[in-house]
Amino acid sequence: MSTLTKPNHIGRKISRIRELRDMKQEALAQALGTNQQAISALENSETIDEAKLVEVAKALGVTVEAIKSFSEEGVINYFNTFNDSDNNFNSYNTCTFNPLDKLMETVEENKNLYERLLKAEQDKIEYLEKLLKAK
Repeated sequence: MSTLTKPNHIGRKISRIRELRDMKQEALAQALGTNQQAISALENSETIDEAKLVEVAKALGVTVEAIKSFSEEGVINYFNTFNDSDNNFNSYNTCTFNPLDKLMETVEENKNLYERLLKAEQDKIEYLEKLLKAK
């Protein structure tokens, strides 16, 4: 076997798909109406007859073609692509202003508003005092 060709070990592919689906051998065995030892032997088999493969695919919730064409590289590429695009999303979430400047602007606005309110109250008091003196 050359280093360029990859083995087409169907049992290992079934094992990896089962693990990715977070399924134990016992659960797969129960779905197929067999025992855990039979699943272990199945996953150690390099080839599996088509009828059994159809049953296993149905129990795993995938197609027979998905089992036959499964590759670790494809799964790794899928997750790397997903993570890369997730990281790109975060790069657009940058702050375009200085929060401290905004805080100081808000404090200044609050101070001006308070001074205007104080001035209005003082004017009101002066007006009321004039009314009292007039009586």
